[in-house]
Amino acid sequence: MSGLARKLAAVGASAAMLATMAAGLLATPAAAASGSNQAGKAAASSLAKSRPAISVGKTSASPSHSDTCPTRVTFSSKIKVRTHGGKTTVAYRWLRGNGSKSSVKSFTVKGKGLKSFTVKESSTFKGGDVRGWEALQVLSPRKATSSKGYFKVSCGDDEWDGDKEVVNTGTVGAQAWVDEGNCEATLVGRITSSGPRWVRYQWVVNGHVVDRDSVHVDGSRRVYHVIRPHDDLRGWAVLQIIDPVETSSARAYFKIWCGDSSPAVSASVDAPADYQGDCPVTRSFTGTIKASYGRGTVKYRWIRNGVAGGWESVYFTGGGYQSRTVSDSWTASASGTSSRAIEIYGGSTSGTVQGRVTCKAAPEVKSWIENASASQVAGACPAASVTGTGSVYATGATTVKYVWTLNGNVVKSGDLDFASAGSKSVSFSSASDGTKSGTAKLAIVGAGSLPVSYDAVCPA
Repeated sequence: MSGLARKLAAVGASAAMLATMAAGLLATPAAAASGSNQAGKAAASSLAKSRPAISVGKTSASPSHSDTCPTRVTFSSKIKVRTHGGKTTVAYRWLRGNGSKSSVKSFTVKGKGLKSFTVKESSTFKGGDVRGWEALQVLSPRKATSSKGYFKVSCGDDEWDGDKEVVNTGTVGAQAWVDEGNCEATLVGRITSSGPRWVRYQWVVNGHVVDRDSVHVDGSRRVYHVIRPHDDLRGWAVLQIIDPVETSSARAYFKIWCGDSSPAVSASVDAPADYQGDCPVTRSFTGTIKASYGRGTVKYRWIRNGVAGGWESVYFTGGGYQSRTVSDSWTASASGTSSRAIEIYGGSTSGTVQGRVTCKAAPEVKSWIENASASQVAGACPAASVTGTGSVYATGATTVKYVWTLNGNVVKSGDLDFASAGSKSVSFSSASDGTKSGTAKLAIVGAGSLPVSYDAVCPA
């Protein structure tokens, strides 16, 4: 945008405001296509939680009021960013009272914690009665908009555009110039009047009337018309006053370029190295999304084993060739392969890569009886009781079934659950005939048994 256009953009004009020239580089889709919507929602939720917090302070104008020309008004606002570490790109722009916006600017924040930055924009006014406002809008990593900073410049006749030819006839004059942008041109005109009155005017482009309207003018009034051709266009434009007098501005020449300026966006995926070892294991695929230039959001999704996931997005801040790195994990509980590709919304799909996992066979878990013992204790002879105690060892996580028998009869059985390698004790107690000796035996299913003897404790 030219310096003159920036001056115009700062003032609060009528509803027909200067058209915004800065536009996002890439289309943002309205909805996700088929695939894992749940995965997409979970990824979006995780992304939102990890993004830095943003706040903006009130925009101030300095000076907020001036009756001296030329006057340079500086707008400033403070951006506070609370980051979680690494690098954070902050993108912002200025909103103006006439409906126009500045180009998007950005800076990078490094480190972790709360950081504060002051950003500024200035406009110079050489004459006239001008009032308006500006506000700061942060676009990334989160959206936030400051309150408005108002200004007023009052310093006589509006003659700061003296480098443009003004044609006056009687008491009404017209002036025109052009601001060219992204496949469009904004015709900017100024109608002057020696007193309050309604003025009818029209815009003529390459000899054809393209717009007519009436405005109330008291001193000076700006009017606009935007040309949006579908193809390249060049030529001239004139602002003509129809009533109360007939007069015209000088010709303002333009050249609109509508070539395809969309950036080239592509994606590639790298697979993790083949893995052989213990399972389960988590492996990560790494994707790279590239843009040849420009600023905006790119939508993409992972294609997992041929199945499309939910749409996700990355943001490009402009400034030539850029790339963003994304990742997608795969948890394998058994030997096998998994494939990944990345699809760009409305664009191409990367090549498919494959990761491989070979799980080592889990070692066989063994168990055995470490020891066992039994003893008889007299009661009111000949009554007595026999107590047995034993220990079972396992080399890893497993369940061992055990059985205690007393003179061939089962007196206790059950399961021993091992979470890891180690020993567990098992015991029993049973009534017996104290006049007799006998045998107790501890057995574990599939791993043998260990008999132990005990003596009589009561007289025969």
